[in-house]
Amino acid sequence: MLRSRVGTAVLAAAAAFLVAALGGCGQFAPSYMKPLSPQTRALLAEKGMTEDSPILIRIFKAESELEVWKAKDDGRFHFFKSYPICSYSGGLGPKISQGDRQAPEGFYLVSEDQMNPRSKYHLSFNVGFPNAYDRALGRTGQDIMVHGDCTSAGCYAMTDGVIEEIYILAREALEGGQQAFQIQAYPFRMTAANMAAHQKDEWYDFWKNLKEGYDYFEVTHLPPRIAVCDKHYLINAAFVDRGARPDPAGPCPAWQKLPVSPAPAEQVASKKPNETPLAKPLAMVMGLTLGPQKPVYRAFTLGPATPTVAPPAKSATKSATKSAAKGK
Repeated sequence: MLRSRVGTAVLAAAAAFLVAALGGCGQFAPSYMKPLSPQTRALLAEKGMTEDSPILIRIFKAESELEVWKAKDDGRFHFFKSYPICSYSGGLGPKISQGDRQAPEGFYLVSEDQMNPRSKYHLSFNVGFPNAYDRALGRTGQDIMVHGDCTSAGCYAMTDGVIEEIYILAREALEGGQQAFQIQAYPFRMTAANMAAHQKDEWYDFWKNLKEGYDYFEVTHLPPRIAVCDKHYLINAAFVDRGARPDPAGPCPAWQKLPVSPAPAEQVASKKPNETPLAKPLAMVMGLTLGPQKPVYRAFTLGPATPTVAPPAKSATKSATKSAAKGK
């Protein structure tokens, strides 16, 4: 009789545990599998955006901000949200070598293989440093991430809650068909005033090169087409010989600037509540040719740390399994 009562008590306790676990199963879902919060979904809907549309990320060191932009039906990217960067190491300027604890600046690509759901820092994705430009200058480093845990040794660190939202937005875009999303990492917002304030900095010429991509995106709200040759970024250009394969460290083949299709004035004016719309003559100052052009998702030719052809989209389960061995 005693054994029967003990057995009944054990079964009852087990049943109670299962009910509690199933009732709160959402609490046990891995963070990389979570859906977007109702608040984020509502904001997307309010802005006329979808969860799986392409994204673009801009990073500003001095302002400690990371911006997420989302593509809409017009083919252009629209401002979605700004997130505070919790921590980054080093100062203004590019990453030069492994161990310098400097966060990189430049133009990078993130594909599905660079997403790490099993990160030691909650969640992370590899920014793709060193890219072709960095390698042409002999720069070294690896495992440079945007991740959680608010601690950095050369990465851009967010709080865990913030990296979750950014990671899920990136995951949805990649699963929605985007082959890779562009990261534009800048030392600061590259306004004329900020550039003038840093005119005597050792990295001023490098920043002038980055500003070409910054200005192009400000004018068009399209990712700049980028190639690397002569140890610099070539922005929004096409080579005369379409079969040309530029050497990042060698002279640039003959090239032409591509037409620029400015974003509608109302889109530029409403992109962020506290930003002043750009003046119309900016494209002329940049030496760009204005012309009609149907908005498209532009090819971005600058490869990640190990240049590869982006793989076809995989299921979330396969991607998570493949990334399970990653540590950072």
